[in-house]
Amino acid sequence: MSINLFSLEGRVALVTGGSRGIGRMIAKGFIDAGAKVYISSRKGADCDATAAELGPNCISLPQDVSTVEGAKALAARLTAVEPKLDILVNNAGAAWGAPFDEFPESGWDKVMDLNVKSPFFLTQALHGALKAAATPDKPAKVINVASIDGIALNPLETYSYHASKSALIYLTRRMAATLVKDQILVTAIAPGAFASQMNRAARDHGDEVAQAIPQGRIGRDDDMAAVAIYLASRAGDYVVGATIPVDGGVALASLPMRGAAG
Repeated sequence: MSINLFSLEGRVALVTGGSRGIGRMIAKGFIDAGAKVYISSRKGADCDATAAELGPNCISLPQDVSTVEGAKALAARLTAVEPKLDILVNNAGAAWGAPFDEFPESGWDKVMDLNVKSPFFLTQALHGALKAAATPDKPAKVINVASIDGIALNPLETYSYHASKSALIYLTRRMAATLVKDQILVTAIAPGAFASQMNRAARDHGDEVAQAIPQGRIGRDDDMAAVAIYLASRAGDYVVGATIPVDGGVALASLPMRGAAG
């Protein structure tokens, strides 16, 4: 009997920041692979609209997870209807850009809270549900959405974003080392240029942005869905603590400028 390594049939997933952008790409991919997907975002109307668009296997669960209280509230609402959770995607995030001498504390705290604190405390709050779903033959999965800005420098002055995504990549490794004993596998995705509300340059000037990408194009929805499905499915059951750049080669396959390296 053959096994579909990429099937998510019968699995339950939660995707934060799932109403738009990368979160929506992942949610749709999971649904197409057979999963039942709960999406969350702080804007209820957007969350409801996306769930309606993605069909009956997508359920809206609006919640602001930028605080520990919000993360716990989302976990409580989810576990009231789903005591077992197979897949958690920590995707909700924020960015802030400002010149070095003008960078505000508010921009620092907002980004660090949502991009680093939220994934940790939401995973903590859902630890029991993930553990209840996990078995040696079908581990539960936690997928953190980081960024290539956590691996390579971006010329934009997004200080807290750079710091938060670097922190999330290392936090992924540390969480993985703890949770693997419970058959909960933690990994991360580091997206590059995908058209979204957060990455308006890729959305509005894709051809121009593509000129700096070794592969010559920005990311497509199915590029993001594919790597998330890989990590969430049987195909990714022996991947633990890894961060996968999905960026057309920007972070790891860009050649330095002539004369920049010895």
